[in-house]
Amino acid sequence: MNKTIIVSNRLPLQVKIENNTLNIKPSVGGLATGLKSVHEEGNGIWIGWSGLTEEELNKDLSNQVNKEVTKAKCATVPLTQDDVDNFYFGFSNKTLWPLFHYFMEYTEFDNDQWEAYKTVNQKFADVVLDNIEDGDTVWVHDYQLLLLPKLIKDKKPNTTIGFFLHIPYPSYEIFRTFPWREELLHGMLGADLLGFHTYDYERHFLSSVKRILRLDVQFNEISYLDRVVKVDSFPMGIDYKKFHNAALSHLNQSNTEKSELQKRLDDHIQAGPDTKLILSIDRMDYTKGIPNRIRAFEYFLNKYPQFKEKVRLVMLAVPSRSDVPQYQKLKRETDELVGRVNGEFSTVSWTPIWYFYRSMPFDNLIDLYTSSQIALITPVRDGMNLVAKEYVATRVNQDGVLILSEMAGASKEMNEALLINPNNFEQLADTLKHAIEMPAEEQSKRIKILQKRLQRYSVEKWAEEFMKSLNDTKKIGKTIVAKKMDENHQATMISDFKQAKRKLLFLDYDGTLVGFKDNPQDAKPDDKLIQLLDQLNQTEHTDVVIVSGRDRETFEDWFADKSYNLITDHGVWLKAKNDDWQMLEILKTNWMDNIQPILQTFVDRTPGTFIEQKKYSLAWHYRKADPELAQIRTIELNTVLTHLISNNDLSVLKGNKVIEIKSSSVNKGRATSRWLTKANYDFIFAIGDDWTDEFMFEDLPENTYSVKVGFKKTKAKYYVKDTDKVRDLLANFTQQ
Repeated sequence: MNKTIIVSNRLPLQVKIENNTLNIKPSVGGLATGLKSVHEEGNGIWIGWSGLTEEELNKDLSNQVNKEVTKAKCATVPLTQDDVDNFYFGFSNKTLWPLFHYFMEYTEFDNDQWEAYKTVNQKFADVVLDNIEDGDTVWVHDYQLLLLPKLIKDKKPNTTIGFFLHIPYPSYEIFRTFPWREELLHGMLGADLLGFHTYDYERHFLSSVKRILRLDVQFNEISYLDRVVKVDSFPMGIDYKKFHNAALSHLNQSNTEKSELQKRLDDHIQAGPDTKLILSIDRMDYTKGIPNRIRAFEYFLNKYPQFKEKVRLVMLAVPSRSDVPQYQKLKRETDELVGRVNGEFSTVSWTPIWYFYRSMPFDNLIDLYTSSQIALITPVRDGMNLVAKEYVATRVNQDGVLILSEMAGASKEMNEALLINPNNFEQLADTLKHAIEMPAEEQSKRIKILQKRLQRYSVEKWAEEFMKSLNDTKKIGKTIVAKKMDENHQATMISDFKQAKRKLLFLDYDGTLVGFKDNPQDAKPDDKLIQLLDQLNQTEHTDVVIVSGRDRETFEDWFADKSYNLITDHGVWLKAKNDDWQMLEILKTNWMDNIQPILQTFVDRTPGTFIEQKKYSLAWHYRKADPELAQIRTIELNTVLTHLISNNDLSVLKGNKVIEIKSSSVNKGRATSRWLTKANYDFIFAIGDDWTDEFMFEDLPENTYSVKVGFKKTKAKYYVKDTDKVRDLLANFTQQ
């Protein structure tokens, strides 16, 4: 039975050694909850690090760990202390974490740590490959394992792989500073589906793919090697029922059942019924904007002194990476700011900030959520932020106000919150005042909408949607593209070729027989290609025809001493072997005077582009232009040209990094169809790489062996990877 393999840096288990005794219990995090159904379905397995280094485990303890995690349907990845120091505390948290959160000043680029990152990703791959079987699905999680999808795909190319990034993906301008950017992107593109929390992160990733790897991107699909990789956004939810039901139970607690924290909160409420509690919960991390929040609260108290002794900021900061210098500095700064604000504003009966620096159990979190009338969540950069969603889920009386940073991924789907820029103290102070004074009716209206959305799109729904999309993505390659020309298809084709009495080969030139060049005139036929074409041309009972959008003059120059069959200008000119050139269509060219100035305007506005003027067509090349700007310009140009040519016998062709304007009465399909009348061919082969060749694939007989170069949507029956594979394929026709 096919299974799903989940892979994350840590297992969904808490594994500890206490007094030489192994203690294992399930984790209670959002990811573990969300993936529970995926993990438990069938023979699913979760792969990750146990949290214990190899140095901490003797043979007996190691066996115990493996035995217990196997019971939990998990498998461990063995890591040494050196691995953890350099891979996790080093590269993951000193390079990727700050870089992806836009904290360039904290980002370190250390080659030794990069090597450790690669080594540990390979260790994860080894464990996955030990557990994988044909038909399995793999779901990889987060920034610690960005190289893993490719490592798995290289060994198991038919495996369906999904990847989800739980932190922001940075803009191209940030990501381009990363020294190993190409390797990281190729690693991620090993997946069939790449998931992000928001469309912004998805957009940034696609921008990096286009501008760094120069790959073809159509909407959210990337043509990569012989696959289509889909990129999409899946905003992660929470276990809504867990938080909502806990809050309901909390309402019915007797006084003896209440925690000490809740009793203290109750005392505060009773002492000042009109006083509002403002809640702030974060990990102690520089991405959370904690110092800015304290400064903004200080600004608020100064701007609106009427709220002194009417509000209290309850701050819970959960310790994190306390041995890292940046985090130690952040802790000191936070302590000093809290002390300053409390020292400046406190009275005998009122302290403006209650500050907790510790972890709290789930029940205490519910105490805080249910007792606070306002939640102030203001990270400077956050992939999602589930605290905002948890607060909303606990508002069982449908009251309360959420103030949320627009820099948090959650803001994209929580528009009913009061959204703020965490760096704008004026706005934040005014928004706090708005929240304090918000009528109950408006609070209820906002909370109801938020709760309905969170209830519908829970963390379980998030996992379900991702898995459904992953399964659908795998089907894309089977429905929108041709079959790969493998050895079996090739053997059948060559057998048919040898048995045929009269054979015909149609060969495109640019992107098929030769690779693309920045300057089209540099794509001259090399000696090996000439040798191959000569051999094909001498094959008995075989007509070889090169069909190209190139102009006649170029081919006359390149093949001056050759007796090849040539069709140029997309079908305007024909030169049969040993014959003179014949014009198939009589075309007007006066339209060029109107179109050329338009193209020149786009050249002026788009660095790296140029015009190629052929005798019967005009081409605007953008291969050397910035991919994102070129994408915008091609849409603009296509709109302009479509309007201009609407009453003329002209068409616009979008080729490989080129837009060409030519007469509608000529195309490769019409030209190749004419050639078919020359003889009774019982074997036909056609190969090409872009949309101009689709006319040829469409018009040729059904039994034609049609082949597309590259993995793209096509009417061809088969595809090959690149021009090298084209030449290998054609060489088979010369072997008798």
